[in-house]
Amino acid sequence: MSRIRAKNEEIIIRAASQVFAEHGYAATKTATIAQLADLPKPNIYYYFGSKEKLYRAVLESITEPLLAASEPFIQHQDPVLALTAYIKSKLMISKNYPYASKVFANEIMHGAPHLPPDIIERLSEQTRTLSAKLNDWIAQNLLHAVDAHHLLFAIWASTQTYADFNWQITMTLGKEELDDHDFELAAQQITQLVLSGCNVQALSY
Repeated sequence: MSRIRAKNEEIIIRAASQVFAEHGYAATKTATIAQLADLPKPNIYYYFGSKEKLYRAVLESITEPLLAASEPFIQHQDPVLALTAYIKSKLMISKNYPYASKVFANEIMHGAPHLPPDIIERLSEQTRTLSAKLNDWIAQNLLHAVDAHHLLFAIWASTQTYADFNWQITMTLGKEELDDHDFELAAQQITQLVLSGCNVQALSY
């Protein structure tokens, strides 16, 4: 892929993420995306073929970071290290991909009508892997006997909210946008709640 094509596709996906997030799939017009991307409308179809394919590209752009966020569960056998890194990774997705995160959340809230089966399966497999690791730590008495799925739901909700409810958070904090310190503070707070609430123990070597 040429650098020009890659750059234009990135620009279009970034613009599409914002428009899809603000208007939803049905109400989004490719002309609006083209205007925000500062590219001719035919370029949208040249690079992506259709609005549906562009929407899938937006979903894929957030799917890869979501899947990569589970790497700490693979890298670390220690639940303290794994959960700390996982929570931070999830927050960084809200920070670095705010519009795509909203698009993904909106898609899920509407029953995932446009989420391709292959993406659903990859995300489902990730959830099975994370749950199995949490249950393994529970069996080792490294954290309380909590329900693994509901623990994941709590982590997803608390980290995703920094993308979905960004306006409410910035208004409450009295600032126009969140900075690195805000996300670091959020990571520390959520991590403390999870580690303390589940009585997570460091692995003894």
